[in-house]
Amino acid sequence: MDDTETGPAPRRGTVTQRAIDQIKAMIADGRLQPGQRLPTERDLAARLGISRNSVREAVRALTVLGVLHTRHGSGSYVTQLSAGDLLDTFGVVAGLSRGARLVELLEIRRILESTATALAAARITPGQLAEVERHLTAMDTTDDPEQLLVHDLAFHRAIATAAGNETLTALLDGLSSRTFRARTRRGYQEDGAFDRTRREHTAIHRALTARDPEAARAAAAAHVGEVEEWLRTQLADD
Repeated sequence: MDDTETGPAPRRGTVTQRAIDQIKAMIADGRLQPGQRLPTERDLAARLGISRNSVREAVRALTVLGVLHTRHGSGSYVTQLSAGDLLDTFGVVAGLSRGARLVELLEIRRILESTATALAAARITPGQLAEVERHLTAMDTTDDPEQLLVHDLAFHRAIATAAGNETLTALLDGLSSRTFRARTRRGYQEDGAFDRTRREHTAIHRALTARDPEAARAAAAAHVGEVEEWLRTQLADD
């Protein structure tokens, strides 16, 4: 009986899914290292005790997830397993979200952003603080909504980087860019939104300069919470 799967993704419990789990286990326990080439399809099928078709489907699924990558004429390799690469799929899903799901993403961003900002307050270097201040100054001196939003994104990314956690930075990259449109709509539709944004960013910068993690956490939570509450109100009105 053919044990290949049809459809966009293998179902849990299928031979293909078990193959995916076994390959992931080989990576997790160090039998396959980042950058290492996978055994040939034939060898891997023999090692796992499954058909080559199931191995092929498992490799294809793990490639889509960013765990493996294929080099033409050379075979499949384990990626470097960086947080940014592995969270690409999450970013795609986040980018397609609308309505209530977008509110959920903002809620998650509020939680993570406040944590990252608190960490940054304790860890930020003088050079990183200067980068944050540069984007704050740019926001304060432009009346161009699009330029303000560009520096808004860069301001938050500089803080996330200063937190010193690559996975947290990658998560916030996806969440911040995917909620860009929500902040854009707020800026155009709500009087005084950009002025409030500038004040909120100033409060975050002040807490970072003071090296006060709790003040930084509160300022970041209040800032993202403003956008989150605005979007909730928009959905309720609709």
